[in-house]
Amino acid sequence: VQLVESGGGLVEAGGSLRLSCAASGMMLSINTMAWYRQGPGKQRELVATIRGDGYTHYVSSVKGRFSISRDNAKNVLYLQMNSLKPEDTAVYYCTKIPRLLSDSWGQGTQVTVSS
Repeated sequence: VQLVESGGGLVEAGGSLRLSCAASGMMLSINTMAWYRQGPGKQRELVATIRGDGYTHYVSSVKGRFSISRDNAKNVLYLQMNSLKPEDTAVYYCTKIPRLLSDSWGQGTQVTVSS
């Protein structure tokens, strides 16, 4: 299984970015997938999840601003991020959940929001 994140960058507060997570060796459509993030000096935190049936869940700090989705045909997971805030600055990771102890994290994609 390989998950490769992309789409991060530097954006001004209030701007938007769309992150992508290309999956190989697994089908996103039948797994629960998640986006996590780790800000500078902070612990990694769960941002959003999407189940196989399409049900989504968001941490309260991003609700209404972020949207998780997937393209089953392309086997790609997305995170649309709007109205970005400086506190959204972090490295963002995608993963299947639940995670196994043997699961490693990808390289992530850096999102930097300037004030």
